[in-house]
Amino acid sequence: MKERLKINGIWLAIMVVVFAILGATYSAGLMSPVVENTLVMIGINIILAAGLNLVIGISGQFSLGHAGFMAIGAYTTAIMTLKMPSIVGFLSGLALGCILSGIVALLVGIPTLRLSGDYLAIATLGVSEIIRSLIMNMDHITNGPAGLFGIPPFVTWSMVYLFVCITLILITNYIHSAAGRATLSVRENLIAAESMGVNVTKYKVVAFVIGAMTAAVAGGMYSSYVQTIVPGNFDFMKSIDILIIVVFGGVGSMTGTVVAAILLGVLNMYLQDFGAIRMIIYAFALVIIMIFKPSGLLGTKEFSVKKLLSKGGKQHV
Repeated sequence: MKERLKINGIWLAIMVVVFAILGATYSAGLMSPVVENTLVMIGINIILAAGLNLVIGISGQFSLGHAGFMAIGAYTTAIMTLKMPSIVGFLSGLALGCILSGIVALLVGIPTLRLSGDYLAIATLGVSEIIRSLIMNMDHITNGPAGLFGIPPFVTWSMVYLFVCITLILITNYIHSAAGRATLSVRENLIAAESMGVNVTKYKVVAFVIGAMTAAVAGGMYSSYVQTIVPGNFDFMKSIDILIIVVFGGVGSMTGTVVAAILLGVLNMYLQDFGAIRMIIYAFALVIIMIFKPSGLLGTKEFSVKKLLSKGGKQHV
């Protein structure tokens, strides 16, 4: 316990230093609107990918429904903020979206997470499309296919950074808890975990719910930052975009997720000038990288503070 607190303290200190550097850059006027926008999008993608990596990389369940839970958070936050255009309304919407997403994930997860592999992927994709279809047909609440416009902006790069830090600390500590180790055992060998008395369905559902709630938080911040959302923002391709970050960084590696989100975000920023061929270059770069590094940038490895301090320790943080 003390060791865990010490490690958390070190990571927190690193996060504070990074925040101070970014803050100084912003205060000095060196952070252009393009760079600020890129930082915000990178932060939102880190939150999304970290939650999905918990589901795919830690619990071993292949989900394609992340965009649906992001949509719940985005629309709930947007509606609450439009009705109550204040920071209180925004935070209330963020919290409500998180709760609603968690409830939906719980109700959906209990029956669907008994499936595995391709069957689970299809089931979660179906759930995501059901959520999007409901949003498109609830005209009196969500404005249907036209979406919501003029959403009051309360999200800044510093707020996104704060939520990124909170998300990573919570998920990392969950992974290193007793529940996290039980979840890892489900990923490694489901039959062996069951034979040792691990409630397999329970830990699958817990990971799924946490992932859904983090997606809702990211969706809420996204809606407030871009100020305009439509159901098309949360289609199947959005789930694929998040999955690409997870696979690119390394399935099961949280630090890999962070590195991948940053690299892909910066790459996307520099490709803006290429117009229509931007996505072709982006896809080609991903294919080349995955050919030479099929396990992702870090595989299942993590940057380890403990290893650096002990100069040769084997445990990861």
